Amino acid sequence: MSEPANVDYLSCLFKSLDAKADGKINADTSPENPQSWLKQLRAQAIENAGQLKWPTIKDEEWRFTDISSLAKLPFKPAQPGQVPALSDIQPYLIKEAVNRLVFVDGFFAPELSSITSENQMCIGNLSALATQHANTIMSHLGQYVKHQNNLFAALNTAFLHDGAVIVVPQNNVVDLPVHLLFIATQVETTHYPRCLIVGEANSKITVIEDYVALQNNAEDAYITNSVAEFKLAANAQIQHVRMQRENQNAFHLANCAVSLDHASRYQAVSVSLGAKISRYNLDVRLEAETAESIINGLALITDQQLADTHTCIDHLKPNCTSHQKHKCIADDNAHAVFNGKIIVRPNTQKTNSSQSSRNLLLSDKARIDTKPQLEIFADDVKCAHGATVGQLDKEEIFYLKSRGLSELTARNLLTYAFGAEILDSVPVASLKHTLEQIVLNQTQSC
Repeated sequence: MSEPANVDYLSCLFKSLDAKADGKINADTSPENPQSWLKQLRAQAIENAGQLKWPTIKDEEWRFTDISSLAKLPFKPAQPGQVPALSDIQPYLIKEAVNRLVFVDGFFAPELSSITSENQMCIGNLSALATQHANTIMSHLGQYVKHQNNLFAALNTAFLHDGAVIVVPQNNVVDLPVHLLFIATQVETTHYPRCLIVGEANSKITVIEDYVALQNNAEDAYITNSVAEFKLAANAQIQHVRMQRENQNAFHLANCAVSLDHASRYQAVSVSLGAKISRYNLDVRLEAETAESIINGLALITDQQLADTHTCIDHLKPNCTSHQKHKCIADDNAHAVFNGKIIVRPNTQKTNSSQSSRNLLLSDKARIDTKPQLEIFADDVKCAHGATVGQLDKEEIFYLKSRGLSELTARNLLTYAFGAEILDSVPVASLKHTLEQIVLNQTQSC
């Protein structure tokens, strides 16, 4: 059984809310107040967080990931601080992204952002749009990542203020990607990024969710606790690229939930490179017929890093399709975890689902735990899953050496090729090139 949540940890977090934020939570919640629902959402999240239990390795969902060290780091929530210059974040910008929302330590930075009026999107910061588009945001915010039974989602919601909001109108196609850039600059603090992306009927968009740390923060500890929610209406299409490249002493805890309606399509690529301990929970619900999800993931870690990916793909209606491929590359004393669950509900006939977990160990001390799961309650389905854990093929190394390559070069080339298969699915050319260079540089240093 789980142990009670660390009372001192939560008490420290809640007390750290400044007077202004506390006023936002406890202010008038009457129906006449246009933001009463948002204040009620925060208040309910605080109540839930106080009742939830701290996850430990005694819990099945956390048995490979020990986060007890977090309870010893009750970092206060970050406060608005100095915003870096545009030149400081230039290396992280994506040239194809005309629309860009930038958040520094969880707070919106309009001077670093770029918003155009093209495609008539509703795009901007949550605190500004919560009043202008209250009905739309209220019907989606907090509806997909459930904070009632998730401590870290509850904490994110309790401290909810700024956040990236994108609503793509019906029949609208956004040709260029939208970049959501979350920058960490403050040490020994906790950041609470939030995203809400809604694709209305027959819409299409590419969203890049990107977590980075500036170089002057490269050796310092902090916590990122993020929540992202995606809603796809009938025939909507969303391509979602998620990059986690925080510093090597950071702690990254993330929850993402996706809800798909009739004939909608969600395509995702997740790349995890940074953080001392990272945990990414992805829940995808196919809630209407002929919905489709395609999910690819790569974790490339070294030294003492721990990267944990938990996914749940829930088939709730018949005639839906899901395909998932996840890869881990672990070197030195790194530890990678993958737990992928596929649920096929009763009467969801004609489901087509597959899951592949392929993992590469580059040292004798590295460790990878993988657990693909199928829970099938229907009989007319096509489902498959598989997992492999191994080292580089000696015959392949020998073949490359016979062609004149050194053993180190051969190993680096094979390692890069193993990860590059996932990067091939990145739909933004410049970003794909950047990630390929990062992976290539890291594999060369292995």
